[in-house]
Order: sequence, then C-alpha cells, then structure tokens
Amino acid sequence: MASQQNHPQDNHVHFSKIGVIGAGVSGIAVAKQLSHYNPVVFEATDSIGGVWRHCSYNSTRLQSHRRDYEFSDFPWPDGDNLEFPTHIEVFNYLHSYADHFDVLKYIKLNTKVVELRFVGDWETIDFGGQPAGEYGSLLPCQPVWEVAVQSNQSDTIQWYAFEFIVICIGKYGDIPKIPIFQRNKGPEKFNGKVLHTIDYCKLNKEAASQLLKGKKVAVIGYKKSAIDLALECAEANQGPEGQSCTMVVRTLHWTVPHYWVWGLPFFMFYSTRFSQFLHERPNQGLLRNLLCLLLTPMKYGVSKFIESYLLWKLPLKKYDLKPEHPFEEDYASCQMAIMPENFFPEADKGKIIVKRASKWWFWNGGIEFEDNTRLEADVVILATGYDGKKKLKTLLPDPFCSLLEYPSGVMPLYRGTIHPLIPSMAFVGYIESVSNLHSSELRSMWLARLVEGKFKLPSVEKMLSQTTEEMEVMKRTTRFYKRHCISTFSINHSDEICEEMGWSSWRKKNWISEAFSPYGSQDYGKEY
Repeated sequence: MASQQNHPQDNHVHFSKIGVIGAGVSGIAVAKQLSHYNPVVFEATDSIGGVWRHCSYNSTRLQSHRRDYEFSDFPWPDGDNLEFPTHIEVFNYLHSYADHFDVLKYIKLNTKVVELRFVGDWETIDFGGQPAGEYGSLLPCQPVWEVAVQSNQSDTIQWYAFEFIVICIGKYGDIPKIPIFQRNKGPEKFNGKVLHTIDYCKLNKEAASQLLKGKKVAVIGYKKSAIDLALECAEANQGPEGQSCTMVVRTLHWTVPHYWVWGLPFFMFYSTRFSQFLHERPNQGLLRNLLCLLLTPMKYGVSKFIESYLLWKLPLKKYDLKPEHPFEEDYASCQMAIMPENFFPEADKGKIIVKRASKWWFWNGGIEFEDNTRLEADVVILATGYDGKKKLKTLLPDPFCSLLEYPSGVMPLYRGTIHPLIPSMAFVGYIESVSNLHSSELRSMWLARLVEGKFKLPSVEKMLSQTTEEMEVMKRTTRFYKRHCISTFSINHSDEICEEMGWSSWRKKNWISEAFSPYGSQDYGKEY
C-alpha cells in the first residue's frame, strides 16, 4: 500500500498541524478560522480565488445578490453598489478579505499537491458494515497524512506531514466532464475546433472574441456557463456579417431574470423560517411531518406562482424552453440560474438559436442529431460541466477514494464537512445552499471549534445515518438530487450546526437571519 512505502525525502518532511488544499473561497475561509494553528495552504495556481480567478468568462457575474455573498465580518465596500458584481469584482473582494485577515501569509502559490499518503493507524479504521466507534481528538499530536507537493518552478518533490487535512479544491474546474461518443462519432470526426468551457475560460477577451467572431458556433448545454457563453457569442457576432450561435439543449431548467417575483423579493418564498416549514427536512418528527402534509397545497402554490411570473416575464414557451418539472425541483437541487437581460433580445434578432436534442454526435461538418438533421459548425464548445468526483479521486489514495462512490451519487458528508470513514480529514465547499459562501464560512467556523475540542462528533454510525437521511430527503424533493444541495432546509441545517458549536440562541439566530437575508447587514457577525 502506498502509505506504507518509504519516500526518498523522509528526512526532509516538513511537519505542521493542519494542511489545507486549495485557496478558493472555502480555502481562505478555512485558513482564516484556523489561523491560530498556522495552517499550510497549498494552491496549485498563481493566485487565490478559485473559479472566480481561473474559471470565469468575461461576462461572468455573481448569481446571487452581493449581500448574499458576503463574509460575516467583512462587508462589501460601501462605494460598490452593484447588486450582481462581475467576476473581477468578486475576486477583488475575496483578495481584500484574505489580505485584511492576513491569510495570504499561509498560502503557498504555484504549489500543486501530487500525492497524499495516510500514515495513521490503519487498525482504527473499519471500512465495512456500520461502524459505531467514537471519534477521538482530531489532532492526535502525530502525523496522520503526508502530502507531496511540487512547485511550478521546480521538479523537486517536497513532503509535508500533517495531523489534519482540509480539502477545499471544489467540484468545478480542472477536470472537464466530456460526453462519451460511439466510435467514429466523436470530436476526431469533426473538421472544426472543439473545446470545453475550461479551455474557453483561459482565453483573454480579445482571443475569445476572435474565436467566436464570424464563426458558426454550437454551445452544448443549458446551465449558467452555457447561457453566458451563448450571449458572448451573440455579442461577438453583431452586424450583418455575424453568424448565429446555436445552443444544443438536452435538459431544461428554470431560469429567473432577477430576484423579484410579481413585485415580491424572492427570499420570501424559500429563505425565511416560515417558508422552510413547507419542505421536508431530515429527522423531522411526527408533528413536522403532519405540518408538511397540511402545507403541501401551499408549497405547490408557491412553485406555480413563481412559474407564472417566469412564463409572463420570459418568452420560454416561444423558444421551447419551458421545463416540464416544477420550479421548486430546480431550487431544491441548486440548479436555478439567472438569465442575462440581453439573452432573449439577441434570440429575437436571430443571433441565438435553441435546438432541443437528447442525443447528438459529430460529423465532419458539425453536429448530427437523432432526428437525422445536421447542424453546420466551425466551433463546438462543450458547456457540459466538471467531474468533481474524479477530481477528488485523483487526490485521495486507496482505499479512501473508493468511499467517494455512493448509490445516491452524493458524497456522504456529515454537516457537509466530515466523511465518517475518512480519518483526520475534512471537506469544505462540497455542499450547496442558498449562499455557497455563507455555507463554507459557517462550516469553517464549525470545523475550527471541532478541531479545538469544543464539542465532539457523534458516533460514525450516527453520522452515516444523518447523511443517509439528508440524501433521502433530497431524493424525495427533486429528480436532480445528485448534488449535495440543502437549499430547502438550509436554515434548519445551519441551526443544528450552531447548536453543536454551543452558540446561544440569540447568537445563532442573529448569524443565520443575517446570513440568509436578501441584503444582509454590514455589522453582523463581528463578534466572531
């Protein structure tokens, strides 16, 4: 087993208590909360910021109001009144946060983790059945993980040893999800250019415009990245010489133009304590089950109310973009996206064309569909997402990488942070909610207090039971459950985390109410 092998730099291992892999939103939040341990943060690229720095288009903006994407003790600048900041403004905000709290000194840029080795006690790990052991101290005062890193400027491998590791590399970027094609029907058949959005993100504004301008472009997908890309393509092809961009759409999702519905703020429908009574939550009692049943008509009514506004505001039927499933299923699976205001005007001009297709493949001149029609194309861009599970598997050694496979497709993480069967390791940034930044920050606070020994984890059996129940709730709520999204019970989830940390009722409610407020507060959370 790899962890039992000796490595050539054994006598040059750098020992620290805590290591953090990744310096995106979650990584800098973890580093700030664990700063008294002087963590070592490894970042493979030349900058912090994660996807906001390395996986954004020129047109990429924040999907939620900026007050919903704000650290509890670091408000957005007073002079910045833009509700949906650009990716550059978000990056600048994150960098200011890291600089303000002196987090940058812990981060090693251009330092890629190439191997992880478990050097702890294998006898304490039970990989089968339903183990019921109790977790001890998370800092055992001896190395449990060894990490091999390589600098971009050197071929030399350096080894570090840690008592505890926090994985913050996220699910997006790095490893693209590429469709699988039958023989002689893949990209090799196509005479034009094929690239994934991860390749497009690396282009500067001029290079991106040159790629799209005057070209017949096909964009595969219908999530936020595909919508933004189609709009960029349309804007690069203005005028009579410009070509149309075709979006090839397989699965439809509801899109919203902004966060107002018939004059009411969107948060009223799903992000208040009362609204979350409409939805099932894990481990709810008999009375709560009865209440959910009684409120079922109201739950469906809210979904239909929002759908009616979207169908009035956006020409979804005109372009065959009306989903058949209820709006709440997209919200419950964190699939909702903001539709740019210029998208449908460009479609009206013929610059964006929508093609619905469940199956497609390449021919030498473009794309062919199952109805035997063909689409000519010069450039095909795959906005087909990223393989987050494969990304983690390339990092974790055997047998731990096999634990990432789960029947539901969702990695079982207690409180969205601890895998019950992977010792001395945490994952931050792998749970989605109303605000992913708030989710990462609160779980970083929870993790810091856990590491400090201010509370203990329940038994492995209880943690597995909790994660299984969460997955079952997600499966009953939405058909798109294969992502760890807690939006319909996020406030309850945060309540339980705060209670585990021992926060007082006032402190807990103050943090959560502000965190899920549509506009937030510039003062909340400063006592933390």
